[in-house]
Order: sequence, then structure tokens, then C-alpha cells
Amino acid sequence: MSLLEIRNLKKYFPVGGGLFSRRKGEVKAVDGVSLTIQEGETLGLVGESGCGKSTLGRSILRLVEPTAGEVFFQGKNVLNLAPRELRDMRREMQIIFQDPYASLNPRMRVGDIVGEGLEIHKLAAGKKKRDRVMELLGQVGLREEHYDRYPHEFSGGQRQRIGIARALAVNPKFIVADEPVSSLDVSIQAQIINLLQELQEKMHLTYFFISHDLRVVEHISHRVAIMYLGKIVEIAPSDKIYQEAKHPYTRALLSAVPIPDPERKKERIVLQGDVPSPVRPPPGCSFHPRCRYREDVCDKVEPGLEFADGHGAACHVFGPGKRA
Repeated sequence: MSLLEIRNLKKYFPVGGGLFSRRKGEVKAVDGVSLTIQEGETLGLVGESGCGKSTLGRSILRLVEPTAGEVFFQGKNVLNLAPRELRDMRREMQIIFQDPYASLNPRMRVGDIVGEGLEIHKLAAGKKKRDRVMELLGQVGLREEHYDRYPHEFSGGQRQRIGIARALAVNPKFIVADEPVSSLDVSIQAQIINLLQELQEKMHLTYFFISHDLRVVEHISHRVAIMYLGKIVEIAPSDKIYQEAKHPYTRALLSAVPIPDPERKKERIVLQGDVPSPVRPPPGCSFHPRCRYREDVCDKVEPGLEFADGHGAACHVFGPGKRA
């Protein structure tokens, strides 16, 4: 059984014209996403800014309430849980936020930030809480003297380590990592990624790793899902995504990844136009206005996510069983 299963998850945000005006439409941030994540796996989620990646991650944890769909964690539907049951479930499901500057309370000391979850869930208090926090700080590469300091006294990489320690405090099984290295320098990014991998192996963690950086996702993920305008357009094991990408959008993203070899050349696929509005997505395939390979069917019929040998793609032209 999968640790996490998402079925047709949707999150629509209403669009209005003012305080008393009528509702004008909906922003379809997440539009019918279905995924499974196995225990111990890292599933990477990639897409342009504004495609709905972070909204999907937060919807899974009910940090924002989904509009429709189902989220099963260890066989229980998270969306049907009462507040008390949800609080208990959140011991098992945690999040590492994108911005290490905004996600930490500047008025709280590090020891209180990391230990807050221990008190909320009544796991430790007093000396036991302090000892547990000290242990967590050591696990993420910080020192004991950092316990009584404030967030502003740390660098961005150190702050993200504090955020990781906070997520680990209640011994979760599943962590949503919402672009945890996007605001860090490249050298620090590598350190944080290596730390996450070490912790995963040591603590048997499962990650849902959200990023717009395909290089980072390739390094950490077992499988990769590509998201465009609120939908999953391709999903496959990491090596297949990077070597045998099917969807034109995935190919365009991969063509933009720099190659550390000045003598090696590759075709750069430049997408034409802007991402369509999630308030008024185009009919048929949502990517067809920017696709150089589109056919008549693409304008009218929305492609489903079809699978062959564990590789899924939502494309009339390059999907499973179609031309390569």
C-alpha cells in the first residue's frame, strides 16, 4: 500500500471584483491531480512559478483546504478528519517551507522554535524537551550554543537547517519540502540536499520535494512529476524523465538546464507566449498554445495521463504508444 495517495485533488480560489461584487470566476491552482507516493520514496515535483506546486503541497497537508478530491495517508482520508484527528495526523506529516527568513518567528529563540511541536503534541517538556532539541540541532549540523539564539543571528542555510530540525522534531514519516533550497547559494544548496538525503536514510523518511530546478530534483528524487497549469503532464522514474522525456513541456524545461561542458551543445527549446491564465485555461490540452508539435486534436480534446512501463504522459502526440 502507498504511504500517500492523492485522487483527483482540486483547489480553486474564487475571483471577485470587490467586497460586494459577484464572483467572477475561479483560479484553478490545482486541477484534478492524482499521485501516489511510496514509503521511503522521494517524489520530485517540477514546474514554472505559478503552476500550482506549492498549493498542491499545502493542500495535501490541509494548510489550505482543497476544493475537491481525496488524500489518503496510510489508508486514512486526510480531508475527512476532525480537528483533533487532524492534529494527531500532523505528527506524521510535516513541511519545510521555502523561505527560511519568513518561516521562523523572529521573536522566538531557536530552542523554542524547534521544541514547539514537542509541547503541542505533548511529547516532551522541561529537560527532556531541551535534550531532544539539542539532539535535533546536532543532527542538522548546528551546535548546542545555537539553542538560545534568535533567527536573525543565522545565515540563510543555517535558518533552513533550523526549519528542518523543527519538521523532524515530532518524528514524522512524510515531509513536504516546498522549494527548500531555492533561496540559498549553490554551495549551500548542495549541503542541504545532502543533509536531507542523509536524514531520509537514517530516519526512513518519505519526501514530496517541490522545486523549479531540474538539476536539484534529479539529484534527490526517485521519481519526478512535471506540473503545468495545475495538472500533472508527465511522471516517471528520474532516469526516464531525464533521458526519455515525452511531453513537449518537459523537453523544453530540460533544454534550459545548463550543461557543465563548454564543448557540448544541445538544442534550446524556447517556448512561445506566456503561460495561459488559470482563470481561463485553454480548451483541449492546456499546453497547446505554446507547443510547436500541436495537432488539431490538441486544441479540442484534453489528453489523459496515460502510462506505459511506469512512464506517464498527458500528450496526444508523444504519449505512450505514440511517436517518440
